[in-house]
Amino acid sequence: MAFVYILLSKNFKKTYTGSTVNLDRRIKEHNAGKNTFTKRYMPWNLIHKEEYESLAEARKREKYLKSCAGRRFIKRLFEN
Repeated sequence: MAFVYILLSKNFKKTYTGSTVNLDRRIKEHNAGKNTFTKRYMPWNLIHKEEYESLAEARKREKYLKSCAGRRFIKRLFEN
């Protein structure tokens, strides 16, 4: 199983979208400052996740969510 996830910074108006096969480990890495972008905006909360059969499928979805259309989708998702 693979996951696409969206994190929201607790202290800033920032989100981060990523994909992984080990979601718990990855979130701990983000909150431990092991990622260049995310360490600037720690701490992070998981606000959305999607599960996929393969990492390739998850990466395809991650790529979409990082596009202009995907960012609009995320914004609409959390406006409600």
